[in-house]
Amino acid sequence: MNDFIPKETTSVGIAESNFSSTENSPSNVSDNKGTLRDPENPEEVLKRVLTSYDIGPKLRQLRLRKKIALVDLGKHTGLSASMLSQLENGKLIPTLPTLARIAMVFDVGLEFFFGDKRSRRVFTLVRAEDRLRFPELPDSPVPGYYFEVLAFGAMERALSAYLAEFSPGESVTPRQHVHEGAEFLHILSGSIAIKYQSEDHVLHPGDSVYFDASEPHSYHGLSDPPARAIVITTPPRL
Repeated sequence: MNDFIPKETTSVGIAESNFSSTENSPSNVSDNKGTLRDPENPEEVLKRVLTSYDIGPKLRQLRLRKKIALVDLGKHTGLSASMLSQLENGKLIPTLPTLARIAMVFDVGLEFFFGDKRSRRVFTLVRAEDRLRFPELPDSPVPGYYFEVLAFGAMERALSAYLAEFSPGESVTPRQHVHEGAEFLHILSGSIAIKYQSEDHVLHPGDSVYFDASEPHSYHGLSDPPARAIVITTPPRL
């Protein structure tokens, strides 16, 4: 699952999926019910995540450090002083081209706005209402599982964590996949079957399993209502 959403019989990378979170577009969000609560509007979640980077205050800090007035910055960027003021005050979220234009004027990279060396970045809180629910594959008519990313805001994660819901039924075809690193599952409710190295293993509430995810593996729900589990994946050892 390394960033959950495995693709069929392929090795999955963090940037693509395989229990992948942030990498999914809001259009892939499932409307199926069954989670703790209905997800928030994707645009509102995106706005909340971008706001957490404090782009506005960083822009103001950079401008004042260079002693450039809003009007002068507007002349350099082609943006109005009013828009720049709203960006600094957090009333507007800049688009990537807008931010790139500003970054070029100050001769900094985009990482200046998205990086944060303060220790508080080590602590990332994800509220239940901020989570989004995704299907195993965006185009799958009957997904084998749905998942929610539990730590999508954390920078340079040492692990990835998910809340997964495994669909039962004969219409679900388990898809084997592989990815680098290790994987850990802890069953919260219901039962699931895991196929690993051609062997089937049934897990019940309270059961856990840890395995090398570079070997082919797949999951299949066995209970109704759907089984739920915490899934943790780690990057490969260097």
